[in-house]
Amino acid sequence: MSGLAPSKRAAAEWLRTQFEALGAADAPDWARSEVDENQPQLARFMLLRSLWRGAIDGWASPGALEQVAAARRLLDAGANRDDVVLLARAVAYEAVFAVVDELDAGGDVNVSGIDVGWVVMESGEDGSPTGRRLSGLHEDLLTMDPSGLDGADLWR
Repeated sequence: MSGLAPSKRAAAEWLRTQFEALGAADAPDWARSEVDENQPQLARFMLLRSLWRGAIDGWASPGALEQVAAARRLLDAGANRDDVVLLARAVAYEAVFAVVDELDAGGDVNVSGIDVGWVVMESGEDGSPTGRRLSGLHEDLLTMDPSGLDGADLWR
């Protein structure tokens, strides 16, 4: 942070504190990127972290598997609960990755002649768009793994 101009240093320090409070291992890098590159890194981090915790790690919560009839049948048949949780988490990761990759693409690359697309954008506290796009979401999804394993346990 010391290499930043004084006008940017305060903003970067505030962001670093926010990232650290959220558990980001590389908080200074996220903060510097937001300030130096004008990338909405805090919004990207929050979105990806939320997806990992809810959609992927949510399957490890007590009772989550039992909400799915097929998983309940597997467990009743004697399947190892940890293996079924691992399967559910791996499938969830693949689904989340596919969605954020598609969002990053900004349109259906398999369709031509249709002039429509999409964009994911940061919003302010009031919900209005800031104009800063959240891009490259698929690039950082694995870094949101709170275990620090970057998802390596999903394929063991």
